[in-house]
Amino acid sequence: MRNIVDGKNLLVVLFLAACSVVARSHGQDSAQLGKADVLIVSNDLSETQRQMLIDTAHGFYTFWNTGDPKLLSRVISPSFTDRDLPPGRPQGPDGPLFAFRQFTKAVPDLHCYVLQQIIVQDRVVSNLRFTGHFTGTFGKLQGTGQKVDFVATDILRIDQRGQITDNWHLEDNLTFLKQIGAVSP
Repeated sequence: MRNIVDGKNLLVVLFLAACSVVARSHGQDSAQLGKADVLIVSNDLSETQRQMLIDTAHGFYTFWNTGDPKLLSRVISPSFTDRDLPPGRPQGPDGPLFAFRQFTKAVPDLHCYVLQQIIVQDRVVSNLRFTGHFTGTFGKLQGTGQKVDFVATDILRIDQRGQITDNWHLEDNLTFLKQIGAVSP
């Protein structure tokens, strides 16, 4: 579903998009991983700008499904800044690869689904769903195949070269920690 909307209709479209996502949250097959189920794009962007933002975000979320460092290096700016840097993660363009490697030690079959995206100016806001099974290790915990299914939100700033310069992100870590048994439900 692709929509181009102006600011006046954005709230209505967001509500309708949220309703449609509930029914299709796992509708992406492996060829669609990294692509948004619902895409909302501001109508004041040129077609070139629009496609560049879509392609860059798609590349970033495809990276989260493949771990391909070459793909990440194409979409991450050398001046990349993680605006919500967790303790222990390196700042800069190496941070996302470090995060991917750490997380897939716990959840080797990690999948990132892009449920919906809103694209305005130089920003891509993504509602994400991460799934997999805790079969690896997380700290001192050893997985036994527990299902992992939690949501996250990213705000990406993308420059004119089609590279991500900034990321503000929020993950539902409490749900993840409950699912793997790190905290009580």
